[in-house]
Amino acid sequence: MVYVKWVFWVVFWAIVLAFLHYTLPQHDIVRITDTYGKRVDFGGNSIFWANSKSKNAAAPTSRDVFFIQAFRPNGKPIIYRNEDTGWGWPPYFKFDTSNLQAEASDLISKKSAAAPEWVSVRHYGWRSEFLSIYPNALSVKPVAGPDVRIIPWFNIVILTVLAALVWGIWARWRKFRTRRQKSRFDEYTDGWG
Repeated sequence: MVYVKWVFWVVFWAIVLAFLHYTLPQHDIVRITDTYGKRVDFGGNSIFWANSKSKNAAAPTSRDVFFIQAFRPNGKPIIYRNEDTGWGWPPYFKFDTSNLQAEASDLISKKSAAAPEWVSVRHYGWRSEFLSIYPNALSVKPVAGPDVRIIPWFNIVILTVLAALVWGIWARWRKFRTRRQKSRFDEYTDGWG
């Protein structure tokens, strides 16, 4: 029975951490090589797209999506999708997809250039070739070079608040359990003395 309890808590916290890792913004230092638009048909991976329900009645399962191709400093490619999140989840309220695509196009840099232009791409989500899912780019900013270190202040604040909330709930639960056990003990021992 104790093992079931531990397995439950391990699975619960693994799901919570995976959700936070997917949802909270991350920064990648990359060199943008191309930007393009593509018609995407949504299938089993539609939960990973910002607005997988199309408003077009003629093609309810597809729509045009912008993409940003880039390379990391270690030479590995990464592709970002560029979609509005709108008022949905996660709550980034991103409505500037076209502007971001223009900014990314302006920051295209070739590997053979004398001084390649490096950018910080702020995004959320995961990249999986197997599931055909892409992280969603939220912003791009030029940086000094591939060795720039970005401190994720937003994530630090959110995780600190969540940790304080979890600790507060846990402390109150333990206090409640202690009082309840003490009152039960007092009921059982009443009249012993």
